[in-house]
Amino acid sequence: MERKIRWYDYITINIFYFALTARSQTLALIVPLILVKFVDESVKGAALGNLRLWGLMTAVLIQALVGIMSDHSSSRFGRRRPFILFGGVTEVLVYILIGVIAATMEGMTGYWFLFAAYILSMFSANAGHGALQGLIPDIVPEEKHGIFAGVKAVFELPAPMIFVSFVISKQVANGNFWPAIITLSGVVLLCVAITMFSPEKPVKEPLPKMDWKPILRLVLMTAVFTVVILGSGAVVNFVNRMAAGLPEASALTVTVAVGVLGMVVAVVLGVWGSVQISLGGQGKAVNQSFTWWVINRLAFLVGATNLSIFAVFFLQERFASLQGVVIEEMFGQLIMFVGLAIFISSIPAGWLSDKIGQKPVCAISGVLALIGTIVVIASPNTPVLYGGGILIGLATGLFYSASWALGTTLVPKQEAGRYLGIHNLAGAGAGAIGAYIGGPIGDGIGFTTLMGIFGLLFLISTLALFGIKEKSLTVVVELPPTA
Repeated sequence: MERKIRWYDYITINIFYFALTARSQTLALIVPLILVKFVDESVKGAALGNLRLWGLMTAVLIQALVGIMSDHSSSRFGRRRPFILFGGVTEVLVYILIGVIAATMEGMTGYWFLFAAYILSMFSANAGHGALQGLIPDIVPEEKHGIFAGVKAVFELPAPMIFVSFVISKQVANGNFWPAIITLSGVVLLCVAITMFSPEKPVKEPLPKMDWKPILRLVLMTAVFTVVILGSGAVVNFVNRMAAGLPEASALTVTVAVGVLGMVVAVVLGVWGSVQISLGGQGKAVNQSFTWWVINRLAFLVGATNLSIFAVFFLQERFASLQGVVIEEMFGQLIMFVGLAIFISSIPAGWLSDKIGQKPVCAISGVLALIGTIVVIASPNTPVLYGGGILIGLATGLFYSASWALGTTLVPKQEAGRYLGIHNLAGAGAGAIGAYIGGPIGDGIGFTTLMGIFGLLFLISTLALFGIKEKSLTVVVELPPTA
């Protein structure tokens, strides 16, 4: 960028992250509430898991595709801003569609329309997200990447979570979702408008011809990951049906054990398949630690992401006497405490990693998140519930900072984009694995027990750290140029 960075650039470049997270947290609240109007209570977990699986796989493809398309854009309005504008405006149209579906439809017809709207929402949001990620590298000098990343983190996690807690969750009442939809739409449009003032300039030099090979490789990786999740889910469901004839205690033990095993298998095979497709046998010294790092991240995120996704169903089950508006407000309060805790722990996480190392901090976060999950499950009242949420939030803040720092020491500098692209696929897989495999388990044995399974994934995440060699590695063979 030709001119100096100004104070408001920190806002214009990063504020759309606020809209993206506000969107995801709002949908995490209202989509389950809408869904139960269309499907039977006994299959609501499976219905939500199916919706999440295909939505997230759509997100993976669209985000990567738009990222590459914006790289090659020569628009006079800039490379990234037109895609962000398109994504934001179309997303608001999808919100309106979701509101109409909730108000006018019933039964499985309503479910499938909601399913389609959710896919469209993933398309729109990730069209904007895929382009947005290029703004900091494009505009900001390298020496300021750190402080811009810090501002981005505030906009991306604690700020929108607190906003949803104080505003959106209080607007959802007795099946009337329009106040929340209108507020969220206004937030998205305002963030888009501010982003349009980011100091992006059109590319003047000739751009290289777009190479579609990376997209084809990503499609193959996504297909393999989807097949792994579908296969693991089918096996888990089959075993659980067989276990239904056992005594209650035995059936519960088998279901929990198979659920954890199914998620672990999906995590390990999904990551291993992604690495093999993208990297093959090249750079084995790097790949081994890198693979375990992605497994560590994916296992943690399976727990953290899906605790939020199934929180409404869990609260309805755990506090059955407090239905309706009270549950929705409780969800908002829980999100607020988690968001505040993430904000508090994210600040000292880097300092702590420098003092004791990144792996120890990741290990601490896994154990702390497991303890927090146990507290949430056992909570007899809301103060204890929120205390557990605070522990999970502290753990999440520590993990996000330390784990990312650990990963950047493992990938070879000249292939960082290639390696971290695999990490992005695995990150989206967290929601898909936990929701698709976990949803039917919650339907069968309860969402309180499902929360316990997600807690055990934090322990699995910690164990995966033993496979990581915490030092900067180099490629042992020469890598060919990225296709």
